[in-house]
Amino acid sequence: MSRLLKLTAVLEAATGLALIAVPAIVVRLLLGAEISGASIPLGRVAGAALLALGIACWLARDDSQSRTARGLVVAMLMYNIVATAVFAFAGIGLGLYGVALWPVVVLHAAMGVWCVACLRHGP
Repeated sequence: MSRLLKLTAVLEAATGLALIAVPAIVVRLLLGAEISGASIPLGRVAGAALLALGIACWLARDDSQSRTARGLVVAMLMYNIVATAVFAFAGIGLGLYGVALWPVVVLHAAMGVWCVACLRHGP
């Protein structure tokens, strides 16, 4: 579980910082779409949420036996399931496509599977 929390911390914090700094570039890479107006501050708030998740995972990385860490992994499982579904729907259902879309879908799906594995083999 410690490795999962460390990798999640790095990935989500980096993505959060990128969304805070340059939300238009992140959206273009993921969805191949332009954003403007209200979408920019909304993207930055999403970035702040990802940064907070990353920080929480980093702080829990050495406490993987606690119920709190397990709760964090459950929350990350839910996040990864929803992110996989939303991004896959964006590509399949909405026809949006950026160079990072399908790698991100696969990454979130894999991270979700890893969360399940950690929860099944935890204390």
